[in-house]
Amino acid sequence: MITGNKGEWSEVYALFKLLGDKQLFLGNKDIEKLEGLVYPIIKILRTENNGKFDYSIQGEIILVSGDEEVLKIHISDFKDKALFLLNAIKQNKERTFSVPEIEEFMQSINCISLKASSYAKTDITIVVHDQRTNQQPTLGFSIKSQLGSPSTLLNAGKTTNFIYKIVGANLTENEIEKINSIASRSKIMDRIVQIQKNGGQFDFIKTERQIFSNNLVLIDSLLPEILSQIVFDFYSSEFSHLTDLVNKTADQNPLNFDIENEHKFYEYKIKRFLTDVALGMMPSQVWTGKYDATGGYLIVKEDGDILCYHIYNRNEFEDYLLNNTKLDTASSSRHRFGEIYKKNRELYFNLNLQIRFTK
Repeated sequence: MITGNKGEWSEVYALFKLLGDKQLFLGNKDIEKLEGLVYPIIKILRTENNGKFDYSIQGEIILVSGDEEVLKIHISDFKDKALFLLNAIKQNKERTFSVPEIEEFMQSINCISLKASSYAKTDITIVVHDQRTNQQPTLGFSIKSQLGSPSTLLNAGKTTNFIYKIVGANLTENEIEKINSIASRSKIMDRIVQIQKNGGQFDFIKTERQIFSNNLVLIDSLLPEILSQIVFDFYSSEFSHLTDLVNKTADQNPLNFDIENEHKFYEYKIKRFLTDVALGMMPSQVWTGKYDATGGYLIVKEDGDILCYHIYNRNEFEDYLLNNTKLDTASSSRHRFGEIYKKNRELYFNLNLQIRFTK
Protein backbone atom coordinates (compact mmCIF):
# COMPACT_ATOMS: atom_id res chain seq x y z
CA MET A 1 0.00 0.00 0.00
CA ILE A 2 1.27 3.47 -0.92
CA THR A 3 0.72 6.17 1.69
CA GLY A 4 1.61 9.83 1.66
CA ASN A 5 0.51 13.31 2.65
CA LYS A 6 -1.40 15.76 0.45
CA GLY A 7 1.78 17.35 -0.84
CA GLU A 8 3.23 14.00 -1.91
CA TRP A 9 0.01 12.86 -3.57
CA SER A 10 -0.05 16.21 -5.36
CA GLU A 11 3.09 15.18 -7.25
CA VAL A 12 1.30 12.15 -8.70
CA TYR A 13 -1.71 14.32 -9.44
CA ALA A 14 0.53 16.76 -11.31
CA LEU A 15 1.90 13.93 -13.47
CA PHE A 16 -1.62 12.75 -14.36
CA LYS A 17 -3.01 16.26 -14.87
CA LEU A 18 -0.19 17.48 -17.11
CA LEU A 19 -0.31 14.38 -19.28
CA GLY A 20 -4.06 14.83 -19.59
CA ASP A 21 -3.81 18.55 -20.39
CA LYS A 22 -0.81 18.13 -22.73
CA GLN A 23 0.32 21.68 -21.99
CA LEU A 24 1.78 23.94 -19.30
CA PHE A 25 -0.06 27.14 -18.42
CA LEU A 26 2.03 30.08 -17.23
CA GLY A 27 0.94 31.98 -14.12
CA ASN A 28 1.11 35.59 -12.94
CA LYS A 29 1.83 37.03 -9.49
CA ASP A 30 -1.79 36.48 -8.42
CA ILE A 31 -1.61 32.76 -9.29
CA GLU A 32 -3.84 33.16 -12.33
CA LYS A 33 -3.26 32.03 -15.90
CA LEU A 34 -1.44 34.35 -18.26
CA GLU A 35 -3.77 34.30 -21.22
CA GLY A 36 -2.26 32.98 -24.44
CA LEU A 37 1.00 31.84 -22.84
CA VAL A 38 1.35 28.06 -22.80
CA TYR A 39 4.04 25.47 -23.39
CA PRO A 40 2.86 22.37 -25.31
CA ILE A 41 4.29 19.32 -23.48
CA ILE A 42 6.39 16.92 -25.55
CA LYS A 43 7.09 14.42 -22.77
CA ILE A 44 7.58 14.04 -19.03
CA LEU A 45 10.69 12.33 -17.66
CA ARG A 46 10.53 10.35 -14.44
CA THR A 47 13.18 8.40 -12.56
CA GLU A 48 12.02 5.47 -10.45
CA ASN A 49 13.94 2.89 -8.45
CA ASN A 50 13.42 0.41 -11.28
CA GLY A 51 14.58 2.68 -14.09
CA LYS A 52 14.03 5.84 -16.08
CA PHE A 53 10.79 6.34 -17.99
CA ASP A 54 9.57 8.83 -20.60
CA TYR A 55 5.88 9.62 -20.90
CA SER A 56 5.76 10.79 -24.50
CA ILE A 57 2.66 12.65 -25.67
CA GLN A 58 1.58 11.73 -29.18
CA GLY A 59 -1.92 10.60 -30.14
CA GLU A 60 -1.70 8.62 -26.92
CA ILE A 61 0.70 8.55 -24.00
CA ILE A 62 3.57 6.28 -24.95
CA LEU A 63 5.63 4.96 -22.05
CA VAL A 64 9.26 4.43 -23.03
CA SER A 65 12.08 2.86 -21.02
CA GLY A 66 15.45 3.32 -22.68
CA ASP A 67 14.73 2.79 -26.38
CA GLU A 68 11.93 0.32 -25.70
CA GLU A 69 8.26 1.17 -25.91
CA VAL A 70 6.61 -0.33 -22.83
CA LEU A 71 2.94 0.45 -23.37
CA LYS A 72 0.40 2.94 -24.69
CA ILE A 73 -2.25 4.63 -22.56
CA HIS A 74 -5.23 6.73 -23.64
CA ILE A 75 -4.93 10.37 -22.66
CA SER A 76 -8.49 10.21 -21.31
CA ASP A 77 -7.28 7.68 -18.70
CA PHE A 78 -4.94 10.29 -17.23
CA LYS A 79 -7.71 12.90 -17.22
CA ASP A 80 -10.05 10.55 -15.37
CA LYS A 81 -7.44 9.46 -12.86
CA ALA A 82 -6.36 13.06 -12.25
CA LEU A 83 -9.93 14.10 -11.42
CA PHE A 84 -10.45 11.11 -9.12
CA LEU A 85 -7.15 11.74 -7.31
CA LEU A 86 -7.87 15.46 -6.92
CA ASN A 87 -11.16 14.71 -5.16
CA ALA A 88 -9.48 12.10 -2.95
CA ILE A 89 -6.78 14.58 -1.89
CA LYS A 90 -9.33 17.29 -1.13
CA GLN A 91 -11.67 15.06 0.84
CA ASN A 92 -9.10 13.23 2.96
CA LYS A 93 -8.57 14.65 6.45
CA GLU A 94 -5.75 12.35 7.57
CA ARG A 95 -2.12 13.44 7.80
CA THR A 96 -1.11 10.55 5.54
CA PHE A 97 -3.42 8.32 3.56
CA SER A 98 -3.63 5.86 0.69
CA VAL A 99 -5.73 5.94 -2.48
CA PRO A 100 -6.20 2.23 -3.40
CA GLU A 101 -8.23 3.06 -6.50
CA ILE A 102 -5.21 4.87 -7.97
CA GLU A 103 -2.46 2.45 -6.96
CA GLU A 104 -3.23 -0.20 -9.59
CA PHE A 105 -3.06 2.42 -12.33
CA MET A 106 0.20 3.79 -10.91
CA GLN A 107 1.74 0.31 -10.96
CA SER A 108 0.63 -0.26 -14.55
CA ILE A 109 2.46 2.86 -15.78
CA ASN A 110 5.60 2.22 -13.68
CA CYS A 111 4.83 5.07 -11.30
CA ILE A 112 5.69 3.10 -8.18
CA SER A 113 6.43 5.89 -5.72
CA LEU A 114 4.81 9.18 -4.81
CA LYS A 115 8.04 11.10 -5.10
CA ALA A 116 10.20 10.42 -8.11
CA SER A 117 13.75 9.41 -7.22
CA SER A 118 16.19 12.06 -8.34
CA TYR A 119 19.62 13.38 -7.43
CA ALA A 120 18.60 16.88 -8.46
CA LYS A 121 16.29 19.11 -6.45
CA THR A 122 13.46 18.74 -8.89
CA ASP A 123 10.13 17.00 -8.50
CA ILE A 124 9.23 16.72 -12.17
CA THR A 125 11.13 17.13 -15.46
CA ILE A 126 9.26 18.20 -18.56
CA VAL A 127 10.28 18.61 -22.20
CA VAL A 128 8.22 21.39 -23.77
CA HIS A 129 7.96 23.09 -27.14
CA ASP A 130 8.88 26.75 -26.84
CA GLN A 131 6.93 28.37 -29.66
CA ARG A 132 8.91 31.61 -29.42
CA THR A 133 12.30 29.99 -30.03
CA ASN A 134 11.10 26.81 -31.76
CA GLN A 135 13.26 24.88 -29.27
CA GLN A 136 12.39 21.91 -27.05
CA PRO A 137 14.09 22.64 -23.70
CA THR A 138 14.06 20.22 -20.78
CA LEU A 139 12.73 22.05 -17.74
CA GLY A 140 12.94 20.95 -14.11
CA PHE A 141 10.34 22.02 -11.58
CA SER A 142 9.68 21.87 -7.87
CA ILE A 143 5.99 21.19 -7.18
CA LYS A 144 4.24 23.39 -4.61
CA SER A 145 0.72 22.36 -3.70
CA GLN A 146 -2.10 24.46 -2.29
CA LEU A 147 -4.00 21.27 -1.48
CA GLY A 148 -2.06 20.70 1.75
CA SER A 149 -0.36 22.86 4.37
CA PRO A 150 1.64 25.83 3.05
CA SER A 151 5.20 24.78 2.31
CA THR A 152 8.35 26.61 3.27
CA LEU A 153 10.59 28.46 0.85
CA LEU A 154 13.43 28.88 3.36
CA ASN A 155 13.59 26.42 6.25
CA ALA A 156 14.49 27.62 9.72
CA GLY A 157 17.67 26.54 11.48
CA LYS A 158 20.50 27.96 13.53
CA THR A 159 21.90 28.67 10.08
CA THR A 160 19.25 31.37 9.59
CA ASN A 161 19.71 33.20 12.90
CA PHE A 162 20.54 36.91 12.93
CA ILE A 163 22.53 38.26 15.89
CA TYR A 164 21.68 41.67 17.37
CA LYS A 165 23.59 43.50 20.08
CA ILE A 166 21.44 45.19 22.72
CA VAL A 167 22.82 48.66 23.44
CA GLY A 168 21.61 51.29 25.89
CA ALA A 169 19.94 48.93 28.36
CA ASN A 170 21.61 48.30 31.71
CA LEU A 171 19.69 45.18 32.68
CA THR A 172 20.32 43.30 35.91
CA GLU A 173 20.42 39.50 36.01
CA ASN A 174 16.94 39.49 37.55
CA GLU A 175 15.59 41.78 34.81
CA ILE A 176 17.13 39.58 32.12
CA GLU A 177 15.61 36.48 33.70
CA LYS A 178 12.22 38.19 33.99
CA ILE A 179 12.23 39.24 30.32
CA ASN A 180 13.37 35.81 29.15
CA SER A 181 10.59 34.18 31.17
CA ILE A 182 7.83 35.99 29.27
CA ALA A 183 5.75 33.14 27.84
CA SER A 184 2.86 34.91 26.12
CA ARG A 185 1.55 33.90 22.71
CA SER A 186 3.61 36.74 21.22
CA LYS A 187 6.50 36.21 23.62
CA ILE A 188 9.32 37.30 21.31
CA MET A 189 7.61 40.56 20.41
CA ASP A 190 6.76 41.16 24.07
CA ARG A 191 10.39 40.53 25.09
CA ILE A 192 11.58 43.01 22.46
CA VAL A 193 9.08 45.59 23.78
CA GLN A 194 10.34 45.16 27.35
CA ILE A 195 13.95 45.56 26.24
CA GLN A 196 13.03 48.75 24.39
CA LYS A 197 11.14 50.06 27.43
CA ASN A 198 14.39 49.67 29.35
CA GLY A 199 16.17 51.86 26.82
CA GLY A 200 17.55 49.02 24.71
CA GLN A 201 18.19 49.26 20.99
CA PHE A 202 18.95 46.39 18.64
CA ASP A 203 22.04 46.73 16.44
CA PHE A 204 22.55 44.03 13.85
CA ILE A 205 25.97 42.41 14.19
CA LYS A 206 26.05 39.42 11.83
CA THR A 207 24.34 36.17 10.93
CA GLU A 208 25.11 33.25 13.23
CA ARG A 209 26.70 31.20 10.44
CA GLN A 210 29.34 32.69 8.17
CA ILE A 211 28.38 30.50 5.19
CA PHE A 212 24.89 32.00 5.16
CA SER A 213 26.35 35.50 5.37
CA ASN A 214 28.72 34.80 2.48
CA ASN A 215 25.85 33.39 0.42
CA LEU A 216 23.84 36.55 1.01
CA VAL A 217 26.79 38.80 0.15
CA LEU A 218 27.33 36.83 -3.07
CA ILE A 219 23.76 37.65 -4.10
CA ASP A 220 24.02 41.27 -2.94
CA SER A 221 26.61 42.81 -0.60
CA LEU A 222 23.90 44.62 1.38
CA LEU A 223 21.52 41.67 1.81
CA PRO A 224 22.57 40.79 5.39
CA GLU A 225 21.69 44.31 6.57
CA ILE A 226 18.44 44.45 4.56
CA LEU A 227 17.26 41.08 5.80
CA SER A 228 18.21 41.93 9.39
CA GLN A 229 15.84 44.91 9.22
CA ILE A 230 13.05 42.83 7.68
CA VAL A 231 13.51 40.09 10.29
CA PHE A 232 13.45 42.60 13.15
CA ASP A 233 10.33 44.29 11.78
CA PHE A 234 8.59 40.93 11.54
CA TYR A 235 9.16 40.15 15.21
CA SER A 236 8.42 43.68 16.42
CA SER A 237 5.35 44.62 14.34
CA GLU A 238 2.08 43.18 13.07
CA PHE A 239 3.48 42.58 9.57
CA SER A 240 4.34 39.12 8.26
CA HIS A 241 3.77 39.21 4.47
CA LEU A 242 6.98 39.95 2.63
CA THR A 243 5.37 42.63 0.49
CA ASP A 244 4.39 44.56 3.63
CA LEU A 245 7.78 44.03 5.27
CA VAL A 246 9.68 45.13 2.16
CA ASN A 247 7.47 48.23 1.86
CA LYS A 248 8.07 49.04 5.53
CA THR A 249 11.81 48.70 5.08
CA ALA A 250 11.70 50.87 1.96
CA ASP A 251 9.83 53.57 3.91
CA GLN A 252 12.43 53.43 6.69
CA ASN A 253 15.29 53.31 4.15
CA PRO A 254 17.84 52.15 6.75
CA LEU A 255 20.66 52.03 4.18
CA ASN A 256 20.01 55.60 3.03
CA PHE A 257 19.58 54.81 -0.65
CA ASP A 258 18.81 57.70 -2.99
CA ILE A 259 15.07 57.12 -3.39
CA GLU A 260 14.14 60.49 -4.89
CA ASN A 261 13.73 58.91 -8.31
CA GLU A 262 11.65 56.06 -6.86
CA HIS A 263 14.14 53.28 -7.46
CA LYS A 264 12.85 50.14 -5.74
CA PHE A 265 16.18 49.13 -4.20
CA TYR A 266 14.80 46.91 -1.43
CA GLU A 267 12.19 45.15 -3.54
CA TYR A 268 14.70 44.42 -6.30
CA LYS A 269 17.29 42.95 -3.92
CA ILE A 270 14.76 40.83 -2.02
CA LYS A 271 13.38 39.45 -5.29
CA ARG A 272 16.89 38.33 -6.25
CA PHE A 273 17.28 36.71 -2.85
CA LEU A 274 13.94 34.85 -3.11
CA THR A 275 14.75 33.65 -6.61
CA ASP A 276 18.12 32.24 -5.57
CA VAL A 277 16.56 30.53 -2.54
CA ALA A 278 13.85 29.05 -4.74
CA LEU A 279 16.33 27.76 -7.29
CA GLY A 280 19.04 26.33 -5.11
CA MET A 281 20.61 28.52 -2.43
CA MET A 282 20.69 26.81 0.98
CA PRO A 283 21.93 28.61 4.12
CA SER A 284 24.14 25.72 5.22
CA GLN A 285 25.93 25.14 1.92
CA VAL A 286 28.30 27.30 -0.11
CA TRP A 287 26.28 28.95 -2.88
CA THR A 288 28.10 29.33 -6.17
CA GLY A 289 25.25 31.08 -7.95
CA LYS A 290 24.52 28.09 -10.18
CA TYR A 291 20.89 27.07 -10.28
CA ASP A 292 19.94 23.44 -9.69
CA ALA A 293 18.08 21.43 -12.32
CA THR A 294 14.98 22.88 -10.71
CA GLY A 295 14.36 25.88 -12.93
CA GLY A 296 11.07 26.95 -11.45
CA TYR A 297 7.86 26.00 -9.69
CA LEU A 298 4.65 24.27 -10.61
CA ILE A 299 1.78 25.39 -8.40
CA VAL A 300 -1.08 22.94 -7.87
CA LYS A 301 -3.99 25.23 -7.08
CA GLU A 302 -6.93 24.39 -4.83
CA ASP A 303 -9.19 24.03 -7.88
CA GLY A 304 -6.77 21.55 -9.48
CA ASP A 305 -5.29 23.88 -12.09
CA ILE A 306 -1.51 23.77 -12.44
CA LEU A 307 0.47 26.91 -13.20
CA CYS A 308 4.08 27.21 -14.27
CA TYR A 309 6.61 29.74 -12.98
CA HIS A 310 9.97 29.47 -14.65
CA ILE A 311 13.14 31.52 -14.99
CA TYR A 312 12.26 31.78 -18.69
CA ASN A 313 9.58 34.18 -17.44
CA ARG A 314 11.66 35.75 -14.69
CA ASN A 315 9.46 38.78 -14.00
CA GLU A 316 6.38 36.67 -13.33
CA PHE A 317 8.42 34.22 -11.25
CA GLU A 318 9.89 36.96 -9.05
CA ASP A 319 6.53 38.71 -8.62
CA TYR A 320 4.94 35.40 -7.62
CA LEU A 321 7.61 34.73 -4.99
CA LEU A 322 7.37 38.19 -3.42
CA ASN A 323 3.58 38.35 -3.45
CA ASN A 324 2.95 34.87 -2.07
CA THR A 325 5.40 34.51 0.81
CA LYS A 326 5.51 35.54 4.44
CA LEU A 327 7.86 35.27 7.39
CA ASP A 328 6.98 32.65 9.98
CA THR A 329 8.12 31.88 13.53
CA ALA A 330 9.86 28.56 14.00
CA SER A 331 10.61 26.87 17.34
CA SER A 332 12.64 29.35 19.40
CA SER A 333 13.88 26.66 21.79
CA ARG A 334 14.98 24.33 19.00
CA HIS A 335 16.79 27.02 17.02
CA ARG A 336 17.94 29.03 20.06
CA PHE A 337 16.65 32.52 19.45
CA GLY A 338 14.43 35.07 21.16
CA GLU A 339 16.28 35.28 24.51
CA ILE A 340 18.76 37.74 25.95
CA TYR A 341 22.21 36.24 26.47
CA LYS A 342 25.57 37.57 27.58
CA LYS A 343 28.90 37.33 25.81
CA ASN A 344 32.00 39.21 26.96
CA ARG A 345 29.76 41.27 29.28
CA GLU A 346 27.66 42.46 26.33
CA LEU A 347 23.98 41.63 25.79
CA TYR A 348 22.78 39.92 22.61
CA PHE A 349 19.50 38.74 21.13
CA ASN A 350 19.04 36.34 18.19
CA LEU A 351 16.14 36.36 15.72
CA ASN A 352 15.40 33.68 13.16
CA LEU A 353 14.45 33.85 9.49
CA GLN A 354 11.94 31.37 8.08
CA ILE A 355 9.98 32.02 4.88
CA ARG A 356 6.74 30.21 4.10
CA PHE A 357 4.28 30.40 1.22
CA THR A 358 1.01 32.02 2.14
CA LYS A 359 -0.88 29.09 0.56
